[in-house]
Amino acid sequence: MKELSKAYEAKKYEDAIYKRWEQSGFFDPDVCIKKRVSKKTAKPFSIVLPPPNVTGTLHMGHAVMLAVQDVMIRYHRMKGEITLWLPGTDHAAIATQTKVEKMIFDAEHKTRQDMGREAFLRRVEQFARESHDTIVNQCKKMGASLDWSREAFTLDDARTLAVRTMFKQMYDDGIIYRGDRIVNWDPVMQSNVSDDEIEWKEETTAFYYLKYGPFVIGTARPETKFGDKYIVMHPDDQRYKKYQHGQKLEADWLNGKITATIVKDKAADMAFGTGVMTITPWHDATDFDIALRHKLDREQIIDYNGKLLPIAGEFAGLDIVEARPKIIEKLKTRGLLETIDEKYVHRVATNYRGGGVIEPQIRKQWFIGVTREFQRGGKKVTLKKLMQAAVKNGDIEIIPDRFNKTYFHWIDNLRDWCISRQIWYGHRVPVWYRGNEVFCGVQSPKGAGWEQDPDTLDTWFSSGLWTFSTLGWPKKTKDLVAYHPTSVLETGYDILFFWVARMILMTTYALGKVPFQTVYLHGLVRDEQGRKMSKSLGNIIDPLDMISQFGTDATRLSLIVGNTPGNDMKLSEAKVAGFRNFTNKLWNVARFMLLNVKKPKVIIQRPQGKTLADKWILVRLTATIQEVTTRLEAYNFSLAGETLRRFTWDELADWYLEIAKVEGNKDRILNYILNTILKLWHPFMPFVTEAIWQEVYRGKTVLLGARWPEANTLTSAKKITQEFALMQSIVIGLRAIRSDYRIDPANKIPVLMNTRKQKKLLQTLSPVIRDLARTGEMTVATSVKRPVASVAFVVQTGVEVFVDLLGVVDKEKERMRLQKEIDTLAPYVASLEKKLSNEQFVTNAPSSVVDEQRRKLNETREKLSKIIAQQKSLS
Repeated sequence: MKELSKAYEAKKYEDAIYKRWEQSGFFDPDVCIKKRVSKKTAKPFSIVLPPPNVTGTLHMGHAVMLAVQDVMIRYHRMKGEITLWLPGTDHAAIATQTKVEKMIFDAEHKTRQDMGREAFLRRVEQFARESHDTIVNQCKKMGASLDWSREAFTLDDARTLAVRTMFKQMYDDGIIYRGDRIVNWDPVMQSNVSDDEIEWKEETTAFYYLKYGPFVIGTARPETKFGDKYIVMHPDDQRYKKYQHGQKLEADWLNGKITATIVKDKAADMAFGTGVMTITPWHDATDFDIALRHKLDREQIIDYNGKLLPIAGEFAGLDIVEARPKIIEKLKTRGLLETIDEKYVHRVATNYRGGGVIEPQIRKQWFIGVTREFQRGGKKVTLKKLMQAAVKNGDIEIIPDRFNKTYFHWIDNLRDWCISRQIWYGHRVPVWYRGNEVFCGVQSPKGAGWEQDPDTLDTWFSSGLWTFSTLGWPKKTKDLVAYHPTSVLETGYDILFFWVARMILMTTYALGKVPFQTVYLHGLVRDEQGRKMSKSLGNIIDPLDMISQFGTDATRLSLIVGNTPGNDMKLSEAKVAGFRNFTNKLWNVARFMLLNVKKPKVIIQRPQGKTLADKWILVRLTATIQEVTTRLEAYNFSLAGETLRRFTWDELADWYLEIAKVEGNKDRILNYILNTILKLWHPFMPFVTEAIWQEVYRGKTVLLGARWPEANTLTSAKKITQEFALMQSIVIGLRAIRSDYRIDPANKIPVLMNTRKQKKLLQTLSPVIRDLARTGEMTVATSVKRPVASVAFVVQTGVEVFVDLLGVVDKEKERMRLQKEIDTLAPYVASLEKKLSNEQFVTNAPSSVVDEQRRKLNETREKLSKIIAQQKSLS
């Protein structure tokens, strides 16, 4: 057969291979069923792709997601399960609109208001289509075996029907309501934003202590205090026990005398400042809750443009940043400023889409009431209880399970969800008004005079339906019946609350079942120093750049091996390059094996090994199949990859193939091993394995559709492993002697092996040992004395190996060389020991420096000990 080239060239194969996969039909479970799956016996395995935003290109976080999910999908497809991986993209309302608005303004100096709603939305939709095409191409470059025939978009017609149906059902159940509550308002964007769109930025600012009647209160925002007329203190605070809840008192304040009311509430922090605070219910979520509990007045101080209202007197109309120093000056003049802490550190809420500072506001908005009761199965339930029960009852497993605690903490503190946004791009609220009439429906109302609510829905509302809207809901489609609940949701831990929890909310409400059985959370991809990747640091690694340089398989492996669930991982170009080297290693392993296989067969039964090496490699391959399968089933993808790499490089390439060169005649067994390892590696490295498969089997089948290898236990595995380990120990020991004594490779040193019970085995293995260790004459004897001019080592109990150094090593010269090394290393060990015994150094030096010194000491001690032993052996 045709010989493989000496190096694997990813660019030569990848695009053509992906087209071959698409043409094969195996991405589509319906086609797959017809080709090789029994629908009656096979179970389904399904994942819906977390939809990337149509705002640009994929980043390393997306690449991790695609790599991990594709490993799962390819493995379960090869197992013979009915496997669906459903793709799609997210319209990402605020993110997309903000990006397009900026692009238009930068290019044309026009705002969306200048353009009008319809014209602006046409521009956004054009951008979204172009971005979608880029994302699809990048998913294909990553090798993602998605069923493109079922692709969805959160803003397409089918998802619009699902969104409107869900909204109406919740509205009719009284779960969705319109009310006046506090929201995250961005004065720059002129819209509410969700909690997940808040970026908290730490800043150092001034903190002001102000006189308020007999009390001192603290604030970082004096501009909100004009309407403060409630003094809140903890009911258990003994410092203020003489004050009664509801008590009135007079106080001088910013605009003159004010009548204040005492409010006793546990929200007051007795340890913060003086333990007393005034509240601004309109502009602070905690204050709003206090006002709600005690039915207090709420008055707006700052308008929706971030400017002060008439209640601020002479400061009305000023921007709050401009007004603050003037307000402080007035407080000084009125004798109300006690002191200022200039180094107060706190967190400021900003909209990460544009950086506008959030100003909490009370607005009439649409909300989902998470504690509102509704009927389910004859019982009264709440969304909050459904979300808690889904994980608590074990219907959903979160990996790693430490995130259970995080999930419950978030659900326990969950507020009603504000779902309306004042932007144009997205699902418009399906509610219409005509005078005092209100109509909520899937279709617009009949008759004239109706006006649709101008707001759009939070993008998480539509993506919260993702696992079942993509399968055809609200219709009861065959896909919905077959694949829901989905098997796994794989996503980043950073959106556990914002998306995962909301999908659980939506699905348990709409379908009465969970959206997925398992949640697998991956961590963030950081640079090699552990820093977050950002443009400002210049440390962003683009997955497409890595694919172009090193190939897709190397890029995927770098994102899987060393990546454990829930933990951030470090990535560097060097790591990707290292896996490119391994990709070439696999290619060259295949190249050697094919040179020794006459007629490769696609289907081949496991052969019977003839030699010990044959039997050993079959034992190790069987164990590897078992271990990789077990780890994949347990979602330990990194360990599965490491297990495969260890077998391929350390056991197959370094040992068995070297022995095969000596023993020869390995046609059938090499065919079987190659066939099997290509299948095992395929979920991790789909392109190079498919490329080898096509070269070997000449397009008869696609590896994508091959069956996962079975691991039938071999007899005498323990005995085979022990005997091969004996041979390995002898070879390793002989190689070490050659290295330690710097014996020229051409010098075939004679070896004597002394054994009581293993003579026959060692005689059989002698040719292999002699070739691997490059020795000369090899004698196996029983109960012999050690030759005078030899070094010896014990391999196992009852086996000794003697290497005759007569005429090979000048003992005196070698002893002198070793003594020089001892004289150099011994003082260095002493100096390190002295440094590490110094408590001041150990206490004050950075831990990384101390650890490095300890590492050097351990390594040098080991090296010194070995050299001393060598010197003694020459005596």
